Amino acid sequence: MHQLKVLILGPTSFSSTLDELKPFLKFNSVNEKNSSDYDVILFHEDALKDKVDSRLVVNSDSLKVCASSKKKLSNNFDAFLELPSSLKEVNAIVENVAAKRIFSKNSSIEIKKYLLNKNEKKLSKNGNEIILTEKEIQLLELFLKNKKPISKKKILSSVWNYSSDADTHTVETHIYRLRKKINDKFSDEKFIINTKDGYSF
Repeated sequence: MHQLKVLILGPTSFSSTLDELKPFLKFNSVNEKNSSDYDVILFHEDALKDKVDSRLVVNSDSLKVCASSKKKLSNNFDAFLELPSSLKEVNAIVENVAAKRIFSKNSSIEIKKYLLNKNEKKLSKNGNEIILTEKEIQLLELFLKNKKPISKKKILSSVWNYSSDADTHTVETHIYRLRKKINDKFSDEKFIINTKDGYSF
């Protein structure tokens, strides 16, 4: 996982305390409100009293962690950090909330009319499922990211990190096995399409 970027919002006492703790934080704290380049917003409950900060919290798609001394808040945020809290608790809450989102994203990736669960390495449809290898998952993700057909050489370099002049039988063999698995279970011969330009969904 890359180092998380966390936007800190709240009174000066809150942000300056976290600023002093920067060397001990397991994430990169930022104070630049104009940038949308952050994973989590860690905000003090008082930030909701500020119109600009409140709008930022409400409208952002980032994960939101609310720091408050109150036991319960009416708003529904991704996580709650009870104040006062230790450095260990601050690090843990930010890491946990990010890990949960990644886990959740990996649990249900839609491919055509199938669901790919990367956590369980399963491809499923209508109650049927197959188990996939790590390379098969990487192949599916590569096809998903690219709308156009991908050449064997590009697949080799992306999935296997081989040079483009390496043997392309590796790609053909893996795709043949993956197609067979899918066809045997789901009777779908057109899941992976092969054209003169390469492979695609």
